[in-house]
Amino acid sequence: MATKNRTEVTEFVLLGLSSRSEMQPVIFGIVLVMYLMAVMGNTLLVLVACSDPKLQTPMYFLLSQLSLIDISLTTVMVPQMLVHTLSVDRSISYNRCMIQLFFFMAVGSMEGHLLAAMAYDRYVAICDPLRYSAIVSHNLCLRITLTSWVVVSLNSLLYSLLVTRLTFCGNQVTHFFCDITPLLKLSCTRPVVNEILIFTEGVAVVVSPFFFILGSYVCIGVAIARMHSVAALSKALSTCGSHILVVLLLYGSVIRMYLKPSSSYHLDQDRQVAIFYTVVTPMLNPLIYSLRNQEFKGALRRLFRKLCIRGSFQPDSQANKECQHMS
Repeated sequence: MATKNRTEVTEFVLLGLSSRSEMQPVIFGIVLVMYLMAVMGNTLLVLVACSDPKLQTPMYFLLSQLSLIDISLTTVMVPQMLVHTLSVDRSISYNRCMIQLFFFMAVGSMEGHLLAAMAYDRYVAICDPLRYSAIVSHNLCLRITLTSWVVVSLNSLLYSLLVTRLTFCGNQVTHFFCDITPLLKLSCTRPVVNEILIFTEGVAVVVSPFFFILGSYVCIGVAIARMHSVAALSKALSTCGSHILVVLLLYGSVIRMYLKPSSSYHLDQDRQVAIFYTVVTPMLNPLIYSLRNQEFKGALRRLFRKLCIRGSFQPDSQANKECQHMS
């Protein structure tokens, strides 16, 4: 195969989820519904967490940040994917592809760091509840969030710059967005440096939060085992259950996708995993955190009641009575 210079590749062609033309409207409809549900669900969670005084706590601050990350993650890829699904032209410029790669890796990595911060929040709340207010504060959560953004942005910038130094022998990306693995597959030579970074620096930045989460839950498990109150045990388990499920959804996909050599990349399977963590998981996260959360349900009812009353012109109207019934 003749080697092409990197500068000759001015655009990439994203092949999407399927090459079958009859499947494109079906894919468009399903992905559009999931995308709208993800955006609306996470937006509602942020609005409720920010508007209700009872939810002005570090835990809900981190949860609202996680929802913003989910909105950003799915918005980085899905709108362009939807356009390409019903379009003959599926090209994306070289610069736009690199920008998309940068934001995807930064936002995706940030989700793991937020989940680690939430694990620490739960650890302190269960293992050292008397000092929780003194240890976990809004300032601490804000510092953790800003520091994590700096770390993941530098990590993403490093990866993006390394990809720009590759020599590509083609421009057809077997994916629906510019991800690092299919781009590595287009390289004329094996990108050893990039693969080494994935298994070293990538593990340190992306997977280290997972080990921190595991360590936190080991300590939480020990604390729960020592509890003699059934009520306290039930409350501890309920506060951790949603977080554990979200962690499993995220890191199950991450480990499946990225912690393997590019030679073992499988087109169909990995694209299915990618649609799961870019669309399905952001859609499920607000449902997971809200369905079993009585505090959030109460705040949601108060918000709807407030909006409903403001929309009622007559204080004694039937609509106002229904609003009162909602509370």
